[in-house]
Amino acid sequence: MPTDWNQIFEFLARNIHEKFGRQRVLVILDEFPYAVESSSPLPSELQNAWDHHFKPHTHTLLAIAGSDVGTMAELQEQQAPLYGRFTAQLPVGPLPFSAMKEFFPSLTAAERVGVYAIFGGVPAYLERIMPEKMLRANIEQETMAATGIFRTEAFHSLQEELRDPHNYHSVLQAIGQGFHAHDDIALHSGVARTSLPKYLTRLAELGYVHRQLPAAVAPEQRRTSRLSRYRLADQFLRFFYRFISPNLVSVEQGLFHDLWQEIDQQMRAFVGATAFEDLCREWVRQAAVARGLPFDPQIVGSHWSRDVQVDVVAINWRSQDILLGECKWGTEAVSRNVVRDLVESKTHHVLERLPDKGSDWTPHYAVFARGGFTEAAQVYAIDHNALLVDLARLDQDLD
Repeated sequence: MPTDWNQIFEFLARNIHEKFGRQRVLVILDEFPYAVESSSPLPSELQNAWDHHFKPHTHTLLAIAGSDVGTMAELQEQQAPLYGRFTAQLPVGPLPFSAMKEFFPSLTAAERVGVYAIFGGVPAYLERIMPEKMLRANIEQETMAATGIFRTEAFHSLQEELRDPHNYHSVLQAIGQGFHAHDDIALHSGVARTSLPKYLTRLAELGYVHRQLPAAVAPEQRRTSRLSRYRLADQFLRFFYRFISPNLVSVEQGLFHDLWQEIDQQMRAFVGATAFEDLCREWVRQAAVARGLPFDPQIVGSHWSRDVQVDVVAINWRSQDILLGECKWGTEAVSRNVVRDLVESKTHHVLERLPDKGSDWTPHYAVFARGGFTEAAQVYAIDHNALLVDLARLDQDLD
């Protein structure tokens, strides 16, 4: 029997060649980073086996899988033994919102958005949620109780990916507390302004944060623009760093009541500003792919400046079309004034940022609302060709 990795690979390649000839065979090496941790020469041994045993003599498709994003990224660096031998990369992200129906068929669309805003789309997280219990009970059991895996999940993830996670944790907490601009993150994380780009770049590489720019920044300016903001990419980390991490002393002492009051008071605003806005932008992207918009956007995002904030923006610089969208997570029907403010006020501020102050641009509109729309809002929207998307339609279209 083989006693080391070299012998294992040689044995495997020989048996594939003898039993399958030139047939295509899939070999999966799962949790590869853990194997590398216990045997650091493994990538070099695999490279040698691939070059001399698998590639010349078999039609083997070799898949390397692992949850340690940092180690998987290092395998593809130029100085790594396996550099240049990967034919494809397949990052496995969280499940989309539509998967919530499979996990929680008894919940309403609004309840599923709430669960998604807190726990995201990681199957291992969703499996622990008990839909028969109230949201508060799930949050307390999984994020506050000593036995809840979510209470320490963020710290463990950082420790697996990074040798010195303290400053990275501070950066994530600052962003989670609502500080998204470079200087604000530096101030509230305690990381020097000159050192912060290193941490932000690494966190972006690992998929913890996204760098975002106002949608109205021209394509040729996007790489060098100083208007960037940074947001947490994972839904659960947004919740954790917003509510749990700043209150760990209370959590560790089992003093949940006051913390729950804070969560309860801010939950609607939190869900609206995170998951619901994300889902509205995803709706626009999917509508664009399905050719269901008045134009084909080149980018979908949001826009912000000193005088205006627009939740959803889709833009095509060649055709000079722009879609502006408003997202409302309130339970009451959206009034005519909300739609009118988007059309008659916010549009002006965004167009001013475009070339020639947007004089030759064609604006389009969309309003997304959990609580639907008043009759007056619907009439105004028809007069201005504005799309009105309620939660039922959003839920159905994203499925």
